[in-house]
Amino acid sequence: MQKPTRCPHVDDGAPSGALLTRYDEGHLATYSRMLDADREGADWRKVSRIILHIDPEREPARARRAFDSHLARAKWMTEYGYRQLLRGGVTGHELSDGKLS
Repeated sequence: MQKPTRCPHVDDGAPSGALLTRYDEGHLATYSRMLDADREGADWRKVSRIILHIDPEREPARARRAFDSHLARAKWMTEYGYRQLLRGGVTGHELSDGKLS
């Protein structure tokens, strides 16, 4: 598993597929912080600026897209992605008949 960094660069959109990615592994701290902010009811603009390092005043559409996709992926991690992490992360993917084993 890739070691997550404290403030990794974020893409404009988080992954959306059914498999854990290296991007996901590198952004575990980002996802955790997004979930904490969501639970606390933080304003998306503040989250975008502080966690995603995107200025919502200068780039409102980009900031909102990044916020929405990263929060959705963070929630996906709590339901599905964590299982793949427990199996060894990206290198632990084993497909059998097109399904995760």
